[in-house]
Amino acid sequence: MEPSDTPLASTPPMGWNSWNAYSCAVTEADVRAAADTLVETGLLAAGYEYVIVDNCWMAANTDAESRLQPSAEFPNGMAELADYVHNKGLKFGLYSSAGTETC
Repeated sequence: MEPSDTPLASTPPMGWNSWNAYSCAVTEADVRAAADTLVETGLLAAGYEYVIVDNCWMAANTDAESRLQPSAEFPNGMAELADYVHNKGLKFGLYSSAGTETC
């Protein structure tokens, strides 16, 4: 297939990213409110489909198996938050880093 034959998306990926609104001060309540707003204002219907929790969601320490854990700002955990976002008809994204420090 030639590059000119590759179909383009009608829009770029559209959504909400916690870093742009809250930087490292993001909370579970902020993410829930963003998902609610995307639906209530009609942005989901207009093509906005992603809710991304960027940096600073994780606790300083991992669990016994070295897995990232949510900070106290996310008391219900990330799986429950992802379920909430998915139940709104949106896609959930979560930033992480393979290094010992995030960005």
